[in-house]
Amino acid sequence: MKILVISQYFYPENFRINDLCYSLSNRGHEITILTGKPNYPKGEYFDGYSWRQKQYEKIKNIEVYRSNLLLRRSGRPINLIFNYLSFALLASIKIFKISKKFDKIFIYAPSPITVGIVGIIAKYRFKVKTYLWVHDLWPESVQFAGGINSKIILYFIDIMTRIIYKLNDILLVQSPLFESYLLNQNVNLDKIIYYPYYAEDFYKPVLMKEEIKRTFPEGFNLVFAGNIGKAQSFDTIVMAAAELKKKKIKINFIIFGDGRDKKRIESLIKQKELESYFYFKGSFPPQRMPDLFSCADALLVTLKKSEVFSKTIPGKLQSYLACGKPIVGALDGIGAEIILSSKSGFSSKAEDYKSLSEIILKISRLSGNQLQEFGKNALSYYSKFFEKEKLLNELEEIFNKK
Repeated sequence: MKILVISQYFYPENFRINDLCYSLSNRGHEITILTGKPNYPKGEYFDGYSWRQKQYEKIKNIEVYRSNLLLRRSGRPINLIFNYLSFALLASIKIFKISKKFDKIFIYAPSPITVGIVGIIAKYRFKVKTYLWVHDLWPESVQFAGGINSKIILYFIDIMTRIIYKLNDILLVQSPLFESYLLNQNVNLDKIIYYPYYAEDFYKPVLMKEEIKRTFPEGFNLVFAGNIGKAQSFDTIVMAAAELKKKKIKINFIIFGDGRDKKRIESLIKQKELESYFYFKGSFPPQRMPDLFSCADALLVTLKKSEVFSKTIPGKLQSYLACGKPIVGALDGIGAEIILSSKSGFSSKAEDYKSLSEIILKISRLSGNQLQEFGKNALSYYSKFFEKEKLLNELEEIFNKK
């Protein structure tokens, strides 16, 4: 099958679309990618790339066409708007420089949903069916994660997303709870298919390495990995730590990641005199995370309180489950349901820092055998619902049937 994959992000940027493309290629499909010049997350070109460099390249026998775009720079809202819109415009133009035939068009749509515009242009250019993989629900995710509250802007984003949903043929959704939202956006039910993330092969249980363990502090180590942004409601974690401090309970919060909200959070930690509770370790390649997770006593996932986030399965949840570690959550809806249904740990309501502090204390007092049982349950649940080869088979079936 000849598949055009459209994604604003691709290698050397670290997104799950990379593994999906490589895996489909390894299964014998001819994959061509239309993507942007890599600049996520730091907002500047990666080495070897620029406005003029690398319009086309081959990566692991996959043809990669790269569109210019305006850089993210500091990640301020105005920079992001220009970044998203410039890719939508310039990638749409780039489509007409690709002189190939395709059987399917697959569009990877985390934020921004504007990549769906490129998919529509490609649909009419190549006269084939499009499959839009929706990871965030716009415009609500823009409002709650991006802090955009202008009714006029949200109104126009709502119109744009309705057009994108209408004109793309099939909508794959990363959470089954997206269905009700899309139905309210006047999307036909027969267009919607639940298709979740899987975790890359390197996310798996590994033996703890002593040299890494020595870099962790003594005591109970709770690891948070990923973006430090508005959507993650990091304030909830800080306030939970403050509650533990009141009770004279010492828990180590080990943070792997970065984000636009990091500086503010560090200031809040200093204000609350919680410096001894938090250890910011910086960002690491995804391939390193299983080794780091193996030294954790439990893994932490949090989300902001909102209806849209309650419908979302956080991408890190599959990675956590695949590594077979106990999980602590502060989130609503399907994310919390997965933690509880899998019997892999405990979860509190989103932004309920008092309850979060209580379940952190609860899990920190479990025996080693009880923590191991949580980890086994996590891995079992992952194998049943999110295993990679199973989901790749499902995607091929979707392409063949729909």
